[in-house]
Amino acid sequence: MSAMRPPTDSARAATGMFGDVRRIAALAWPVLIGQLAVIAFGVIDTAMVGRFSATDLAALGLGSSVYISVYIGLTGILVALQPIAGQLFGAGRESEIGEETRQVFWLAAALTIVGFVLLYYPEPLLSLAKAPPALYDRTVDYLRILSFALPASLAFRVYSSLANAVGKPRLVMFLQVGGLALKFPLNTWFIFGGLGVSALGGPGCALASTLINWVLAIVSMTVLVRVEFFRPFGIFSRFCWPVLQRQAALLKLGIPMGLSYLIEVTSYTFMALFISRFGTTTLAGHQIAGNLGAVLYMTPLSIGIASSTLVSQALGAQKYDDAASISRHGIGMACVLALFYGIVLVAAREHVITAYTPDAGVIAAAMPLVLIIFFYHLFDALQITTVFILRAYKVTLVPTVIYAVALWGIGLGGGYLFGFDVGSAVPEALQGACGFWIANSLSLGLAGVGLFLYWRRVSTRHLSKVDADR
Repeated sequence: MSAMRPPTDSARAATGMFGDVRRIAALAWPVLIGQLAVIAFGVIDTAMVGRFSATDLAALGLGSSVYISVYIGLTGILVALQPIAGQLFGAGRESEIGEETRQVFWLAAALTIVGFVLLYYPEPLLSLAKAPPALYDRTVDYLRILSFALPASLAFRVYSSLANAVGKPRLVMFLQVGGLALKFPLNTWFIFGGLGVSALGGPGCALASTLINWVLAIVSMTVLVRVEFFRPFGIFSRFCWPVLQRQAALLKLGIPMGLSYLIEVTSYTFMALFISRFGTTTLAGHQIAGNLGAVLYMTPLSIGIASSTLVSQALGAQKYDDAASISRHGIGMACVLALFYGIVLVAAREHVITAYTPDAGVIAAAMPLVLIIFFYHLFDALQITTVFILRAYKVTLVPTVIYAVALWGIGLGGGYLFGFDVGSAVPEALQGACGFWIANSLSLGLAGVGLFLYWRRVSTRHLSKVDADR
């Protein structure tokens, strides 16, 4: 009997690749379902408020843009817990996870004060919109109700960051899906009235979201106390005051992360504002393309979060080779799936667009934008996965600078030059909404390449440290 041959380098590499992909997929799918549930909140609000009145629907759109900007900026800071807890978990330093979580809760309390003031007194922010009185009043009502949801929202974000960091995304997914199950009946009750409650319209869906957020916060805190897995962390085993050194470390990591989230959100928001100048038909086409892009974005986002969890745990265990391998395979997995999604979307674009609208003008406006989404989504997958992996390495400042230069400079600046034909030298194919989408795609490509090259540098530095120790 002949001796078994040892596996070749390529076979070992393939085994490692499939192993990494399986581990990433196991963490990514619950994140994906949870994120889709969060998106469904907005879809349900839009569909139901749209049946109540046009003014309430407009107030929902304006109020949501303000709330999301505040919420994303603040929660982006709290996500700093994820790489910190992930590395501590990988290193087996479980008791320190409890201390860091307690410090993040103090930070969340401070951020709640800032966010509450901005949402309860939104007049300075809304003055920029110059909305008519009826719309203005409904938007103020909507935001003031949501200001009471903010403490619960931030507490749940702490919980979700911790659960993802220690490889338990299903515990987040179950609560997000449960919250979605409550959304439709509560929306129906508060928006249209009944059982002794007056019809509230748009502010009604804010009240429903507020109640759901508090339910999620209470249940998630109960999970941290009661579930056996979290007990070694001792999160609520003792009381502690804020520690200046730990708070400074959290802010050093979290502020750039919050800024990067804001840059992403505002770059798209301002693109929509500029495109609105081309008329309602063009804006409707842009909305369809934007919605498709947002849905596609959930998959690489989920892969990025899952990869970040595994990379941070490997770094905590000082397994730098594993961290580099998981990073490569996570980025590759996201890009391959983005390429596949893009091909399917382009092939079925006519059917997809007509499912949104029967209007021939809107279909014509959306068709070229959906073609651009092929490249937009591919670059988006590269940049979002890589930036999450860099966060696992606790690297946040340089990625934020790359975001600012690319998304604001190239994306918005280039889109303005192309879209409005500044200088009267822009080809017609690059003008209008297409110009903004092309520039935004180029900016994502630039950000993705820049982030990837910077990750290579950071990863090589860690691997070189291991070689030097040997």
